[in-house]
This record gives sequence, structure tokens and C-alpha cells, in this order.
Amino acid sequence: MRKKSFLFVFLLAFALTAAGAAMGQDAETPVQAQDEMDVILYGELGIGGVIQRLGKVETDLFGRELPGSISERQQGLLNFLRDGTLGQPSMIFKTGVAEWAVLHEVRVDLPLSRRVSEIERQLEGAAGEDRPLAMRLERILSLLVPGQVTWQDIRFPANVVFRTSFIDRISPKTAAAGDIVRLRLEEHLSVEGYLVAPRGSRIIARVDRVKPPRSFGRPSEITFAFDRLEPLGPDLIPVFLGDAAVLAGKSDKTIAAAAGTSALGFILLGPIGLAGGFLVKGDAPEIAPGTPLYLETSALANVKAYLVPPAMQGLLEGKSDEGNDAQLQDPNGSTQEGGVKVD
Repeated sequence: MRKKSFLFVFLLAFALTAAGAAMGQDAETPVQAQDEMDVILYGELGIGGVIQRLGKVETDLFGRELPGSISERQQGLLNFLRDGTLGQPSMIFKTGVAEWAVLHEVRVDLPLSRRVSEIERQLEGAAGEDRPLAMRLERILSLLVPGQVTWQDIRFPANVVFRTSFIDRISPKTAAAGDIVRLRLEEHLSVEGYLVAPRGSRIIARVDRVKPPRSFGRPSEITFAFDRLEPLGPDLIPVFLGDAAVLAGKSDKTIAAAAGTSALGFILLGPIGLAGGFLVKGDAPEIAPGTPLYLETSALANVKAYLVPPAMQGLLEGKSDEGNDAQLQDPNGSTQEGGVKVD
């Protein structure tokens, strides 16, 4: 067993340093790269200098420090954690697949170390925190899915409508233009058996404009501009509030009910200019977490997705509508006719 573990670490270390050399250095400084790794893995910055923090990340992940220069090691680790390499999904992607299989959602606001521990607790009642984190995740996946977890390049269509909800509480009294606003995906997005974004995936918006309550009873106004959906893989999907999303919202009784209450005060739902924004206008003091909203993809997006094994296809079945018919183009340029299933 020890020989197998050592072989795993050795091969992984070689792959990491080779990937780092092939990718080359990016614009990040060593401190910036280390800060990003710490936040991804622990949710906060580490203590000490870059070399000390780098060694801790490697030891926590693999049980030992890896060979190579600082830049090679850092780039290799960022590939391993965030970006993936040729044919090898990132740890973020794999963790998302494991969460989807166990929890039927992803918990992207938690650091990776905690996400893996929570999956272990759900599966086995306790976290194996005395073992290297990367090996723990691989063990989890060996229990959950048949074969190795791989990813595939696909093209996710435009104008796919999906349901979201606000994570953050937004108040006209405290909001300012440029503030980042987070939303949560409330249903799985999949295409022809490929899981693209599980429930719980994050959507990023920003506050575009704020007008507090004014004289003569004029109500407050907040305008939002929607930016992106963050799927399993490192690529992003552009989103907006288009006509189809507005129609879905008006057809949803829960949103229609919310729009008619003073708690939310929606009196205008719809596209605002080319940004596809969202205007909340009324006497409401705030937008509460959990407030529902439909959005849609604004353009065709090249993304990496997980081909769900036949035995697990049932996990893609959900309570949502049947989805929209669309054409899915494979990476070689051919076109497949099929349904785009929004679970």
C-alpha cells in the first residue's frame, strides 16, 4: 500500500512540474499565485513566507513537497487545483462531480479542503484529515463513480433559461455601483448526458446603478447587470436577463407572487439595454437572500463537462421543465440534434 501511495505521489509530482513548464509563467507574481492557492484550498491566506506556504499546500495535498522551482511548482499546483491539464480535470471539477453525486449540489463558497471533508462525513461519518487531500478525493471518487473522472469539451447553447436565487442581501441604503452580487443556480444544467453546472453553481452579477428613495415619495431603484455562470470547469458561461427569462419569470407563480409583495417591490422585470440587466423599483428596503429570478445564457459557450455514466443518468432527472430543443456541436465541428436538458 505504501509503495502504491509513493508511486502515486511521484507520478503526480512529475505531471505537475511538467505541466507547469509547458504552460509557462503567467502574469501572477509568486505572492499572488500563493494567495490564490491558499484561498482555493483553505478559504484564507496562509501564514509565513511564500516558500513556507507553498510547502504546506503541497504537503496537505500530496503528503510531501514537490521538486522544481517556485514558479514551476506554483503553476503546476494552479493547474492541478483550478485549470486542469490536457486530459486531466482540475481538483475543483472533480470535487464538484463528487458533491453532485453525494449532495446533489455543489458548495462552491466553501474552500476545497472543507468540501472534501464534508463529502467524507456524508459518506462515512468522519473526515480522513490525517491523509493527503488529493488522495482522499480520489478515494471518494472511486467509491462514487465507475472509472476515472474525465472531462469533455462541448458547446453550451445560448438562450438556455434557468432558475436562480440571490445569495446576498441587497439594500439601496448600502449598495453601490460596482458591487459584486452572487446568485445561486437552482437546477442542474446538462446537455445530452453531460453535466455542465450542478445546482448550487455560482452566478456573478454587479450593481450597475443605485438610486435611494427620494423626495415626493419617489421609490428607490437598483439596476443589476448580469455577468457569468461558473460551471464545473474553468470556462465561464455568459448570462443575462433576456426575453425568454423574463417570460419564464412571469409564468412562475412564486416569482409572480414575490413581484406583488411590498417585501420585494418589483415593478419592472426585463432587459435593460444590451446588458440585459434587472431593475428593482419600489418601496422595499432590501432584496432578501433566496429571492428567485430566471436568467438565460447570452451566447454559445465552449465549456468542459462531465459525461455522466449510464448508471448515474437518473441524477440528472429533476423537477424542472423538459428544456429547450437546440443543436449541440461537438468539438470537431459536426452538429448533433438533441434536447438541451435543464434539470
